[in-house]
Amino acid sequence: MPASRPRSRARRLRTAVACVVACVAASTTGARARAVRGRDSVGIASRVNGVESRVSDALASAKALVEDGEELKKTFETFLDAHGKRAAYATKTAEEYARRLEIFGENLIRAATQQANDRGSAKHGVTRFSDLTPEEFAERYLGHVKLSSEHREKVRARGGVIEDLPTKHLPAEFDWRFKGAVSRVKDQGQCGSCWTFSTTGAIEGAHFISTGKLVELSEQQLLDCDVGCDPDVPNACDSGCNGGLPSNAMEYIVEHGGIDTEKSYPYVGEKGECKADEGTLGATLKNFSYVSSDEKQMAAALVKHGPLSIGINAAWMQTYIGGVACPWLCDSEALDHGVLIVGYGSSGFAPVRWQQEPYWIVKNSWSPAWGEGGYYRICKDKGSCGINNMVVAAHGAD
Repeated sequence: MPASRPRSRARRLRTAVACVVACVAASTTGARARAVRGRDSVGIASRVNGVESRVSDALASAKALVEDGEELKKTFETFLDAHGKRAAYATKTAEEYARRLEIFGENLIRAATQQANDRGSAKHGVTRFSDLTPEEFAERYLGHVKLSSEHREKVRARGGVIEDLPTKHLPAEFDWRFKGAVSRVKDQGQCGSCWTFSTTGAIEGAHFISTGKLVELSEQQLLDCDVGCDPDVPNACDSGCNGGLPSNAMEYIVEHGGIDTEKSYPYVGEKGECKADEGTLGATLKNFSYVSSDEKQMAAALVKHGPLSIGINAAWMQTYIGGVACPWLCDSEALDHGVLIVGYGSSGFAPVRWQQEPYWIVKNSWSPAWGEGGYYRICKDKGSCGINNMVVAAHGAD
């Protein structure tokens, strides 16, 4: 196995670091200027300076690793042990090991970049996905069909949007996990089946509200049996591990007369022969609707109808470790991952602003080892990463 990386790659990584430093300097200088104009200019400016210092330290550490091949390799070896990848790497060629080491170094820079550009309290760093390129990560772990804003509006129009709900007396914090409506965090594996987990989570919650019973439902049934497409958007089809839409999946469940239990139709992580007639019915679904992009309406729908199926841009999730993410830049139109909103909180910490901000609590399907026990927190009421652009609520799950 090689002791160091190619110099050309190191030069590219050093260039990336330089770009990050420049971007951070520009953004934090602006933040300082805004802070100084405030009423508590001295105190706020001091706190902004503290944030700048921490950002600079993180970037300096990443740069040091990039420039020191031996240290990078040691960090990579620690990563292999920490995430149980040693056996898989034992069969890789020296060339493939070197390539993965290079990718790992690039992802360290990427994590430092995202750390620098996260307004919230989130920590970004090494995760089990750190030896994958963003393209490989998307291919293996994402699967929400991407739609243009025009196509998304067509899909929403056909499904119907819930009428506005009262929001005046909404609780400051709400979490369906503590009410018994959310099942365990599951693991989709290397299959773009996130849309199935987002779907079952919403129906499990609606079924709990209706019956008082939490029943785990079968993602595998949707993977094997649901091949539905939206008639108004030809490319919006459910295609097993190649992606799908929760709204299509809910339509399949309505038309099929229900969905089986997870126990009777267990998940295997690859598309197979449909065996829906052999399983045990877990829940039925009368209908589903889209929810307004107004995040106060989303909160009201969450409280009334249960956990909400959503699409999100997962660009900031590959490096996420914990805390409340609040990205500076995240394309709200590029929804590529299906997840489940299960609650919201009111005390997310944003370092630059130095004030408490609300956040959404999102259930993912990358196992409890990812994020905060399998969960993601992201700032609320800002349309972060398109979290409010494709929201679906299940109704009448018995």
